[in-house]
This record gives sequence, C-alpha cells and structure tokens, in this order.
Amino acid sequence: MAVSDEIQQLAKEWLRLDRNPATRQEITDLLASGDEADLRKRLGSRIEFGTAGLRARMEAGFSRMNDLTVIQATQGLVAYLLAQHGGDPTGLSVVLGHDHRAFGSLSSARFTRLTAAVFLHKGIKVYYYRHLVHTPMVPFGVKALGATCGIMMTASHNPKADNGYKLYWNNGCQIIPPVDAGIAAAILDNLEPWVWDDTLVESLLATPGNEHKVEDPTARMVQGYMATVRDLDALVSMRDRNRRVPALRICYTAMHGVGLPFIRRAFDVAGLPPFFLTPEQVHPDPDFPTVAFPNPEEGKGALELACRAADLHQCRVILANDPDADRLAVAEKQIPRDGSAPFWHIFSGNQIGIMLAAYVMDGYRRKYGASTKLGCLTTTVSSMMIKQMAHDEGVEFEETLTGFKWLGNRAIAMEQEGRADKVFFAFEQAIGFMCGDAVRDKDGVSAGVCVAELAHWLAGHPDEAHPHTLVEFLQSLYVKYGFFASNDGYVIEPDPKRVDAMFVKIRPQSVYSADLDAIAAGNAPEPEYPTHLGDFAVRTVRDVTVGYDSTTTSRRPVLPTMPGAHMLTFTFDVPAAAWADAAHPHVALMPCSMTLRTSGTEPKVKYYTELAARWTGPADVPNVDKIKAMQAAAEAALAELVKLTKEQWLVV
Repeated sequence: MAVSDEIQQLAKEWLRLDRNPATRQEITDLLASGDEADLRKRLGSRIEFGTAGLRARMEAGFSRMNDLTVIQATQGLVAYLLAQHGGDPTGLSVVLGHDHRAFGSLSSARFTRLTAAVFLHKGIKVYYYRHLVHTPMVPFGVKALGATCGIMMTASHNPKADNGYKLYWNNGCQIIPPVDAGIAAAILDNLEPWVWDDTLVESLLATPGNEHKVEDPTARMVQGYMATVRDLDALVSMRDRNRRVPALRICYTAMHGVGLPFIRRAFDVAGLPPFFLTPEQVHPDPDFPTVAFPNPEEGKGALELACRAADLHQCRVILANDPDADRLAVAEKQIPRDGSAPFWHIFSGNQIGIMLAAYVMDGYRRKYGASTKLGCLTTTVSSMMIKQMAHDEGVEFEETLTGFKWLGNRAIAMEQEGRADKVFFAFEQAIGFMCGDAVRDKDGVSAGVCVAELAHWLAGHPDEAHPHTLVEFLQSLYVKYGFFASNDGYVIEPDPKRVDAMFVKIRPQSVYSADLDAIAAGNAPEPEYPTHLGDFAVRTVRDVTVGYDSTTTSRRPVLPTMPGAHMLTFTFDVPAAAWADAAHPHVALMPCSMTLRTSGTEPKVKYYTELAARWTGPADVPNVDKIKAMQAAAEAALAELVKLTKEQWLVV
C-alpha cells in the first residue's frame, strides 16, 4: 500500500540525514511495506526535549532515540552553551556517562560516543566515563570537576527497548525551566549533523597528549564518590563495631543493571558486612531476561528472584537497585509471633523515605549540633509524614513539584537563601532518596548504605524494648509522628485526547480566563471545581496546570505553574461512612489529600492519596494495637476515595 506524500517527504528527509545503515534500513523497509501508521508515529513528530532530557524507544524516526536524534539534541545543547558564553568554548566541559542498554544497532555506549564527538567538534572538553557507571556518578562528576554540564545515557527502569538522555547543569542538578526551552529551541536551529563519529573519543583517549580535549576521570571520581559515602556512613552509623552481635544478612539485586560494583565497594568503604547476591540479576544485561519491567518499585513480582535468593541464604533484608542504580527498593522478612507463616514486607517509597529521614537527621544532629539549621524536602505527591517530622523536630521543610530536578535545585536554593544551613535529605515516593549533599539527585547506592547501617544497628541494639527490625523502627515513627496511610496507583491511557477529557470533567474551563486578582479581592467568584467526590467534601484545590490555589491569599500556587502537564491536588473531609467498618473510638482521621497528574514518561494518569490518623486513646495501649487501629481506619477511607476516583473522575 502506498504511503501519503507527506510521509514520503518525511521519510526522504530522514534518509537524507541519517547515516546509520541499520536505522536507514528500518525506514526503507517500512516504506516498502507501505506501513503508513508506523511511519507516521516515528516521523510525524519530533522527540521532545524537556527537563527530563529525552526518553523514547530505540529505533529509527524523529520521535525516537537513535543516532540522529541524539546528535541533534547534543548540537542544540552545545549551541545553547556557546551562546551563553559568547561563542567561546574556553573553560567549558561536559561529563558523559552511560549504562548498558542496547537494542539492535543502538546503545547507550554508542550514543555517548556520538555525543562526545559533537562536544569535541566545537572545542569543548569531554570528561568521558569509558565504562559503565551508575547515574549518580554524572552529577557527582559535574560538581567535583567543575564541569558546565553532564549527560547520562539511560532509561533507568523503563522497558529494554527504551533509552534516555538525562541532562545535568553546572550545579549538579537536573535542568529546570527555562533552560529546557532554550535548549529545545536551539535543537530546532541545528538539525543538520555537524559530525557523525563514534570512534573519535576513543581514538583521542588512546593517543597521548590529548588530555586537554578528553579525559577518562573514572578512577579519581569513583574514589572521590566513595569517600563521600564513607563520610556519610560515619555520620549516620550508630553500630558498636567492637560488640559482637547476631549477624544480619542482606541480599542484593541490581535488576540486571550497573549497580553491583558500586554498592559492593560502598559497603566495603563503610565497613559493612558483605551482602549475598541474586545471581540471575546482578550483572548488566540489556535484555533484562527475568523481568518485563526492570523496576523494583513494582514490588513482589519484580523482587521474586531476590526473595528466593534471600530465603536460600537466610537473609532478613533485601536491597534492590533499579538498572541505573539511582533508586532503591527495600524488603524485610517478617516472622509473626503468632506462629503464622513468615512473609516479605516490601516497603513503599514513602516508608523508606521517613525511615531514612529520621535516621539521617539524627546523624546530622549528632555531628552538627542543635545550632545548625537543618532542612529536608519531598514532592507534592509524596507522604507529608516528613513534614510532620520536620515540624516536630524544628527542621525546615519544603514541598516541590514531582521529580528530583525540583528537589535538587530547591535544596541548593534553601541553603543559598539561608533557610537551612544544611539540607540533609530529600525523597520522592518513587523510591528515590538523596541522603546528604554529595549528590543533589537520587542515589540508590548511598541510600542502600544508609538502610544497611540502620538495619544492622537495629538488629544489634542491646535494649530489648528498642526496635530491632526496620518494620519495628517504622512503627515507632508512626507512634511518634502519626500514622500516614497512602494509596497510590495509576490508570493506563495511551490516548492524550482521552486523558485531556478526564481532566475537562474535573477542571472548570472558566479557570483558564479567571481574573485571580479579582478573585483574591473578593470581586469575582471562585472557579467552580467539584465540591464533592461522592460523600467526600472538597476543602481545597491546587491546580498547578493553570496556576490556581484556593488556599493562598493571591490564589496563585507557591509551586511553579506547569501548563504542559495536568496536575491537580484536592483535600477532602472524610465522611464517617467511608470508614464505618473500621471505625474506632480512639482514632481520629485528619482531612485527606489526593493529587492527580499525568506521567512525563509513560501513558499513565497517576493518583496519590494520603490520610493521617491519630491515636486519641490511652497511652498504655501497645504500639502495635494503636497502629493496627489507625491503619485500618485510614486505609478503609482511602480505599473508598480511590474507588470513587476511578469510577467518577478517571474515566471517559
């Protein structure tokens, strides 16, 4: 079947620009077969460059990750950098790293070599990690080397055919607006390839005298990174290393990724006992043969082999990195006292976050004292239990939009503005944790060391009344700060028009033209967002898509407005009927919150709900009974809220 003239022209342009024989052949074959639909998907739009850089399937096409689109993105970045520095490359440099992803003729390693050639072509120095690194090595290298920017080729935990181009700025953080828009515009002005050479960087490295052009900083950067891990461990550790205690066994999985050599060395420099391995998953394998989605956040299915290996070696704790080792999942074997069957508790990102926040905070307090202003952060879709902890402990707290690009940049700003002397921790519920300040991004290796230190300390604690497991430690935090239940999930919707239709039902179209100043002055009505979801009465609305917040005097949100994506947050009063079956005379439920947002990388509409429960009864009731009552009430109410959300709002 013949394809349209429009697609013919796009294919002709692709074949004119592309120099990779394999991806050229893909387009040629699609033309020969007359596959207009696939050609349109690949060629009809351009891959978008945003704050997350690039991410797409590895294959031919302007909307995909391939040699051409990587070169074009890099040319735009280089042009933007040169424009910001008067066209002079003197003093500019870039740190380049990659993971092990490969699909057909395309790979992270090849993309990195092609990227290096573009920088070298314009006289910009390249710090090139020749071998596999975990993602935090790039932002760490940017800071340590004083580089202008850094790029990591990885798609993190995406399916095996995907890849990505993650960009860090000179502060070691992912880019935020307006930098992304400036680079995106420069890409469109520099689509004709300047250079196409995947051998240049290696040939320069192999030839003496080129250190001013290109350098492999791996040895000294890994040494420097491990020194920061050792310092962090010394800060948080409370183990009595001279006291013989029952051995705690830990099992590790790299989820077929690059994490093993980094976390193994990190355990060694921290003085932690070696861990056991999940043999099928600890070495890099771009086929990810044991998991369809190499994301430890998926829970039991993703951790099945790790649980099996842990049981074999009688391990109590499992640590799991995602493939580029910037995230961390944690599980702990539970042995019920009533004699029922042991089981694995897989901690949520929120649960890991509050445990690490409390543990790292204590370490900073011991080292720096009460006179040092500490700060911590989380995202608007993560648990606000850390906010309660910060309030009770006299710690500065801030909430940001979703993503570590916001957390990292805001952590630096908090210190620069004097709001905090030291920002010691940040996290997002998607199992991303920033422990300390060596890397202003999520780091699954340093977080893994902190969790291991905490678990070993708890296991060997001499006080019988003290928590001895991670679950018991978490329970002690619930009693101290309140029980915060969450119910997060998503609905899959690949059609953007149907996604928009969902939000049209929720968001009044009049808000786009609303006069917020008049509303704030009481001279215009509030936008007519829903007042109820079932029996849940809406208390407040924050809509960062359009820039409206019913709780602020100006009616504008403190968080940045994000018109390119849907994101709404509601708080509700909880009706008694929603938790009638779990009602308890000594449990009080606070108003609950729900955030709805679109994903930046997946065809999903995500929902995040949270509700805090407080114990109002006698103090001498056992903690486990308090938590059981609070949890039952809170989870019952959230289950009803999520049910109504799916039935009434997240449908078309």
